[in-house]
Amino acid sequence: MLALSDVSVDPARQENITKILDSAEKLFRHYGYSKTTVADIARDLGMSTANIYRFFASKTEIRQAVCGRMLEASYQMALEISRRPISASERLRIYLHAQYQRTTETMLVQQTVHEMVVVAIQDDWHVIEKFIDRIHDLIAEIIAEGIAAGEFLEQDPYVASKCFGAATLNLCHPQMVAQCLAKPNRAEPEDLIEFVIRALKK
Repeated sequence: MLALSDVSVDPARQENITKILDSAEKLFRHYGYSKTTVADIARDLGMSTANIYRFFASKTEIRQAVCGRMLEASYQMALEISRRPISASERLRIYLHAQYQRTTETMLVQQTVHEMVVVAIQDDWHVIEKFIDRIHDLIAEIIAEGIAAGEFLEQDPYVASKCFGAATLNLCHPQMVAQCLAKPNRAEPEDLIEFVIRALKK
């Protein structure tokens, strides 16, 4: 898959890749992933379909790159929160609230985006796995800082991070969020967030 961070891509080629991905994301959001064709993207950009294939081998590759950009935006949000000069507990709290809001607003309210994400989860799990690993590492760093500050119980921060992620899956996984949304027999996001943070302190 072509990546925006590929250092071998020259500026002109990079600009074309960015334009293609911008157009693809716009059309995926408006019409849905399944209804958008490579020809639609080419038409939107005023170029030939063959020109699109100079940069991406298939619509699947385009989808992977668009999803990669969305995941990168989520990671950058988490990274910014992790660097705030506040307690580890508060950083984790803010991150979970922000991720939940991002999932409900971007992934669920916009059903066309949700469709693309569901396809990615089914077909491009390796892309999702890479993102999960990066988030685990970031959360582990926050937990380690909380341990060092005496805020959290002494424990393996990476194991704690994986448990933290598993316990809050209902707040981050688009399909699980969709299934749990507004159901009275599910934990409220606020209650779940406070529960997992308290667990780190015991």
